[in-house]
Order: sequence, then C-alpha cells, then structure tokens
Amino acid sequence: MSKTRYSSDWKQIATAVKDASNWRCSRCNRLCLRPSEKPSELSKSQRRVYNLQVHHYNFDPSDNRKENLGCLCSGCHLYYHRFGRGNISPGQLSLFQ
Repeated sequence: MSKTRYSSDWKQIATAVKDASNWRCSRCNRLCLRPSEKPSELSKSQRRVYNLQVHHYNFDPSDNRKENLGCLCSGCHLYYHRFGRGNISPGQLSLFQ
C-alpha cells in the first residue's frame, strides 16, 4: 500500500490559500483563473498559464503550516522547481516547455 503525500483535506487547504492570495501569484502577481472560470477566448492550453498552484516552500507535501505554503502560477511554479529546488520528476518539467 502506498502512502499518500498530501493530507486528505489538501483540496480545501489549497483553495483557502488561493482565496487568501486573491488568486494572484506571489512571484509575478499574475491574476489566475478560479476553477469555475473558463474564458471562451482562451484555449485549454492557454488557460493552464493562468492556473494557480500552491507550493510547499520546504518541499514537504505533508507540511501544511500557513508559513510553508504559497501561491504560484504554473509558470512560476515550474521555474521554481526547474533549478533543482524541487521534488518533481524531469518528466513533469516537459509539460510546459
């Protein structure tokens, strides 16, 4: 049996962090889309640019203390992890390149 790295209430935690940031990236200040927003003028791949993600600063997905969590748009999150400061696999890096 594999152990999950995220808590069972991760979705609620992440949404609360995004709400607290007013759905803006803390690195570039990009205003991102809420889950219910799907502007017709943007393709699915274009909407991914406006996807807000919650980042664990210490790279431990089980550590959900407020001071360990921050909001990054998908581009900034990828940039943050790209330079060896993250815990994502190389295969995930190619998704946005």
